[in-house]
Amino acid sequence: MVETKTGGPVVEMFTDGACSGNPGPGGWGVLLRWRGVEKEFFGSEAETTNNRMELMAVIEGLKALKKTSAVAIYTDSQYVQRGMTEWLAAWKAKDFRIKGGKMRPNHDLWRELDELAGKHKVSWHWIRGHSGHPENERADELAGRGAREAAGR
Repeated sequence: MVETKTGGPVVEMFTDGACSGNPGPGGWGVLLRWRGVEKEFFGSEAETTNNRMELMAVIEGLKALKKTSAVAIYTDSQYVQRGMTEWLAAWKAKDFRIKGGKMRPNHDLWRELDELAGKHKVSWHWIRGHSGHPENERADELAGRGAREAAGR
């Protein structure tokens, strides 16, 4: 079990997204662990992108938390990890707009993730995907299951 500096337990969240084609049928998966208890869940969308599924995994994981928590989020998506730790402040300052006034891709999910993450004490961790990390491999399996479900397989 991971603990905070003050000794309290930390919820560990392992997330992944998958897409058959990009765009195409996609899925997301989450493995939550708190005090040795694990919960797994997944979901899908018929027509989406890999980046949207990576974001949805974290969003749905945070939605599953019943109370304000310290959360260590592990993702193999640099898009998600760097988005939350490096890029988000500048995106918000520009109201998620890019050149020409168009909205940044996935602005709706970034706004939702920002709001949800703000309710918790979150630390963001990038892990290399498909490198044998057991929890990441499990999240990948769950996301793949969602993508297969979305594709009707």
